[in-house]
Amino acid sequence: MLWFIDDRPAVLASCTDTEIRRWRHRPPADVAEADAYIRRRALDWARDERLTWAVCEPATGAMLGEVSLDHLDLAMGTAEAACWALPQARGAGMTTTALAAVTRFAFGGLGLHRISYLWAAGNAASGRVAEKCGFRPEGRLRDAWTADGRRHDVLVTGLLATDR
Repeated sequence: MLWFIDDRPAVLASCTDTEIRRWRHRPPADVAEADAYIRRRALDWARDERLTWAVCEPATGAMLGEVSLDHLDLAMGTAEAACWALPQARGAGMTTTALAAVTRFAFGGLGLHRISYLWAAGNAASGRVAEKCGFRPEGRLRDAWTADGRRHDVLVTGLLATDR
């Protein structure tokens, strides 16, 4: 039997969720945009430009978030991790577990040397994820992010293959 999980509802929900939109740029909340978003993610994989994983509820397979390796540069051995989670996944450790698995794959499977993780100052949840996954503080970019019509500093952390 073939099972098909439709990730479009979760992508659409992420486009309208106040907390996600506060910290992440999202496409418009439109079914065609959600389809395009998913197709772009598949194309990114094929081009080795960005690798993404749906973070899913274990029993149902319903998508509750996403973890990605953006700005992937296999030749240089670098990428930038990013993530988002719908309200029902927040605080349960799902994103942390998923990001930890992705970093293990990135270092062991892809042979990456360095993964960066950046988040807007004030986004405490992202800071907790970074800390729990072992990312080390490296700096602060002043007024580098715009969300909610305001500028935010961006906190920069990094994880090296040799840190593990």
